[in-house]
Amino acid sequence: MDPFDDLSIAGEDLVIRRVDPNQHLATDRTNGCKRLSTKLFSASSGDNEGMSVDIPSLMEQAGVSPCQYVTNPKHVGSVVFTAGSARSALLMVGHQPVPDNPYHGQVWARSETGRFSKGQQRALLAAATWFVPISGVEITS
Repeated sequence: MDPFDDLSIAGEDLVIRRVDPNQHLATDRTNGCKRLSTKLFSASSGDNEGMSVDIPSLMEQAGVSPCQYVTNPKHVGSVVFTAGSARSALLMVGHQPVPDNPYHGQVWARSETGRFSKGQQRALLAAATWFVPISGVEITS
């Protein structure tokens, strides 16, 4: 499927990005604390791959608890940002259900490479707040 900007997802709608501590955490060299890495905000490899997200408004419409749905042993925490903040960073947001997740979406870069720039990653990090916090981990931008 080609990347697209799904305008049924309003700018104020939230999107959830799950955090895998084994991949998405770094140690801040300044103060020694654990923090989110900008790697959390990058596209998967492959053709037209975006950054996987979950769309809580769809979960709520189906009577599903977003906090419970996005938390599992691999993804012990998650952050949330608005679709509008992604679009402000010149990214596209779309609903792209997969067989095991009808609430799945993607955030895509508009570039030919499909990669997010460091500026786009930093913009998403700055817009993110905890949805399911991980104890002892900070969000810094």
